[in-house]
Amino acid sequence: MKLAVFCAVVVVDSLALAVSPNANEMALAHAWTEANLGPAAQCLPFSFNYGGHRSTELLPTWQTKRSSERLDDNRIQQTIVWSDTKTGLELRCVVVTYADFPTVEWTLHFKNKGASDTPIIADILALDTWLECEPSGEFLLHHNVGSPCRQNDFEPLETKLGPKAEKRISAAGGRPTNSDLSYFNLEWSGQGMIVVVGWPGQWAAQFTRDESRGLRLRAGQELTHLKLHPGEEIRSPLIVMQFWKGDWIRSQNIWRRWMLAHNTPRIGGKPVGTHFASTSGSLTDAAREMTLIDGYVREGIKLDYWIMDAGWYPHPGKWFYTGTWEVNRKRFPHGLREVNDRAHANGMKSVVWFEPERVTPGSWLYENHPEWLLGCSKESAQTPQLGKIANRLFNLGNPAARRWITDRVSRIIADEGIDVYRQDFNIDPLAYWRANDAPDRQGITENAYVSGYLAYWDELLRRHPHLWIDTCASGGRRNDLETMRRSVPLLRSDYFSEPIGQQCQTHGLSLWMPVYGSGTGAHDAYMIRSSICPMFRIAWDTRKRDLDYAFLRQRVNEFRQIEPYLIGGFYPLTPYSRANNVWMAWQFDRPELGGGVVQAFRRPENSDTTARFRLRELQPAVHYVVTDLDSRASQRMTGRELMNDGLLVKLPQRPSAALIVYRKSSD
Repeated sequence: MKLAVFCAVVVVDSLALAVSPNANEMALAHAWTEANLGPAAQCLPFSFNYGGHRSTELLPTWQTKRSSERLDDNRIQQTIVWSDTKTGLELRCVVVTYADFPTVEWTLHFKNKGASDTPIIADILALDTWLECEPSGEFLLHHNVGSPCRQNDFEPLETKLGPKAEKRISAAGGRPTNSDLSYFNLEWSGQGMIVVVGWPGQWAAQFTRDESRGLRLRAGQELTHLKLHPGEEIRSPLIVMQFWKGDWIRSQNIWRRWMLAHNTPRIGGKPVGTHFASTSGSLTDAAREMTLIDGYVREGIKLDYWIMDAGWYPHPGKWFYTGTWEVNRKRFPHGLREVNDRAHANGMKSVVWFEPERVTPGSWLYENHPEWLLGCSKESAQTPQLGKIANRLFNLGNPAARRWITDRVSRIIADEGIDVYRQDFNIDPLAYWRANDAPDRQGITENAYVSGYLAYWDELLRRHPHLWIDTCASGGRRNDLETMRRSVPLLRSDYFSEPIGQQCQTHGLSLWMPVYGSGTGAHDAYMIRSSICPMFRIAWDTRKRDLDYAFLRQRVNEFRQIEPYLIGGFYPLTPYSRANNVWMAWQFDRPELGGGVVQAFRRPENSDTTARFRLRELQPAVHYVVTDLDSRASQRMTGRELMNDGLLVKLPQRPSAALIVYRKSSD
């Protein structure tokens, strides 16, 4: 089997399946990196135009220097700098390679070190490379819907890329996972490559086949046609490649492990993990918040987090009037600290909602600092679900504005005792960015904004080492990799009102993200079990004494039993489907814990009372104790039986859901 990247060809032997990356995959990643980004590289995996000339013509004539540093035991960072002595433009390519995963990543930085404006830099493609498949093979692209707030959020898709095929995938409206995820798995001839675009803005990716066996991959910020002023710098999206052989589901689990090891935010040295939470909803007040917290305590229901939603700031009666970032003393006379202290006293961490990027008329920012706000056409400024408000966009690309919001939010976090900063984002920014670009500066507003957004979060995390961030952009509309390195999607989608959509979101999103959240306010087991995920929330009104709290305690108890397994390997046991007449099931496996869980769902129009599911990645000769959490009945089965014959699940009622845990037998 061969992998051709422009002029580089790497030959790799066939590999045995394994959950962990193996030596040959590591060798493949190393060989690709050396061939394309090493000192002898002839074909760089990116491109751009400068002053009307292609980078392939220019870079060989520019001065070049390299440096390297070890970031930690498993990461080495290489920096390659090209300098154009004629115009003063410097291109810096920062490459990171991994010793424990077959992964390479890079980001481009362009800086004007001259005394005058640069010529036009255009069509910057952070990824521009070429692959070639075997004569007997063909390319298959695995990709996913993003989070447009529909039942098919995160749906897994497959696109065949035969001769002359072309597939373009992009963000919509400037929020990176608004329409499609920026995560791709390209498969061919029993091997493949995961390719991910990390850009919290308007990215685009193009997959173009030739007439023979070649495939060109291109990706980057969608629009770049700009000059740089003296001292000005821009950056490209982050590009990540991870190489694999054999089974593409196995490769997704290696990716999940890499996400946990090197990307998921860490508190006290450990990745932010699973938890159980609740919330009061929006437009609340201190008395209600504390009464609800007390209700959970009264009923003996242990919460890990208490979420304070929108509406705690001054506004004219609706939560979506934002831009005055101070505590509403009518609703919270003693500040948010009073509520958060109540949560802390009962063993809960606090989560508080903000939306600093959207500014509405009449707010403090709108009236006092219009120079910090970006506008656009009236139609583009209105968000239908938020009424006919002429929203403006707080410009995080403006250094003065960013300093102000950083100081203001940081002070609120400290003064009010906030453990988790939740940042929502309920407008599409693209129209604002492009409305503020000059013809010879197209893409500059977006680029500065994205850099400022990341710098804002980095500074909050630096000032508050025990803080973690929840990204909530109308649910899951800003979950690109750069954002995921700094945050966790506590609410994976704003579509969470019915069970099939919840099941399908777990089936699709778990391929890429090991940690994410959702929840429900339902009072039935089928909906609650359909909503279970690593960060799980149930919102019950505990002011009411006549609710079935025994039922709720049972649901929480079963979540606690399966909770440790939910960040393990993820294996779909059925195809993805939104049909009402099928079974859907999947498996989470934690080999280091010697067990896992199977979640299975019989949908409302399914006529089959039983289904059999073949499990994955167990040890064939080992005996496992398999327990149904409803009947509490257990059976001993070997890993071989569970993988070959399958696990029989029986659900007499419809719709209904099963939770089945398995653990290695101790005898």
